[in-house]
Amino acid sequence: MDENRLGSRLRRYTRVGTSLGGLAVQLGANRVLGTKLDQGKHASALKDALGDLKGPLMKAAQLLASIPDALPKEYAEDLRQLQSNAPPMGWTFVKRRMKSELGSDWQGKFQSFEREAAAAASLGQVHRAVLPDGTDVACKLQYPDMSSAVEADLRQLAWAFGLYRSYDKAIDPSGVFVELSARLREELDYVREARHLRLYDEMLADEPVVHVPPVHEEFSTERLLTMTWVHGTPLIDFIRGGALEEDRQTVAKNMFRAWYVPFYNYGVIHGDPHFGNYTIRDDLGINMLDFGCVRFFQAKFVKGVIDLYEALQTGNDDLAVSAYEAWGFTDITRELIDVLHVWAGFIFQPLLEDKPRLITQTNTGEYGAEVAKNVHQELKRVGGVKLPREFVFMDRAAIGLGSVFMHLDAEINWHRMFNELIHDFDVDTMIERQRVLFTKHGQPMPEELD
Repeated sequence: MDENRLGSRLRRYTRVGTSLGGLAVQLGANRVLGTKLDQGKHASALKDALGDLKGPLMKAAQLLASIPDALPKEYAEDLRQLQSNAPPMGWTFVKRRMKSELGSDWQGKFQSFEREAAAAASLGQVHRAVLPDGTDVACKLQYPDMSSAVEADLRQLAWAFGLYRSYDKAIDPSGVFVELSARLREELDYVREARHLRLYDEMLADEPVVHVPPVHEEFSTERLLTMTWVHGTPLIDFIRGGALEEDRQTVAKNMFRAWYVPFYNYGVIHGDPHFGNYTIRDDLGINMLDFGCVRFFQAKFVKGVIDLYEALQTGNDDLAVSAYEAWGFTDITRELIDVLHVWAGFIFQPLLEDKPRLITQTNTGEYGAEVAKNVHQELKRVGGVKLPREFVFMDRAAIGLGSVFMHLDAEINWHRMFNELIHDFDVDTMIERQRVLFTKHGQPMPEELD
């Protein structure tokens, strides 16, 4: 992995500090003078600053914007508009990166290698190539000095969290920051991502509608990941292309299984529900892409998710308390349960009704934003809450996948699909599945499962 160099970190501190410093001064002046901060204008300026920076901090901002109540409404709305498509780096970078990973004769190891990037994002870019045996592949190259950029951006993000916490006590985001830090650092390790691909291929082996690209180990390193190129229509193009209602329903069902079969069988979640991470095959199967952000959960946490569903369905408050504790919430009071139930009810609502329905009754994001606003106000009233680490990616999954379903405009019996997945759930069975999965692939158990 690129050396985490002091000089690179200092340069990044300077860029981030220059972009965000003026915003901090504005916020500080408002607090000292006792004037009201115009959060809308401040949020817009923050979005512009982060959009100019690109890189890990922008990726973190996008993630935060998808977590209800991690940020005030005005900030979340603006940061959701950030685009992960950064301008690709040029051929000079590509040659340097490929030489450092595969040696000076790297071009001779391919039949062809396209100079122009097929895609570019915040941490790296993808080039299409052909292996000697004629296999079409995608070569994912990590940008230079990303380790330094991540560490510099995380320091600035910690500062920003502290600033936010100083004027809004409803949400304590410290657990969110710890989780973000761990996942961003993991995304730099392409050897780890290759392991994730193999695990997902195993977990979804009995799902013919979901496909994971094979990894080509001999052409992969810590900063270069080479996978078979999978053919399909980008999800957003499929949605915008006027697909038949029946086809949209099929894709929605396939997406549901792609996400939740690994979670309810193995406690594993694909942590980046970005539209660009999925393509649709001609048979309406799903190609899953980008496995840098994967989260592992203990079986007791998965049971907590199921218990919360059952508590909401039956009104069992004792089971609800146990479920929230399994999620990582602490100091749970009657008032806090009532507030958390508002948000949980919104998330679980499509699963509670045994009938075909849209993922949201209004099929717009306005109702969800209103729910989040009310929850935020109530959390202030009851003294605030510390968001547990485990909450971050489960909530992101629900919101991100819900957005996909909303755009697909698919009317499905979500209740029955969900209950088919969980009907025989057992904690001991999941623990054994996890052990066998990692043992089979010669991989150590993730620290989250210890």
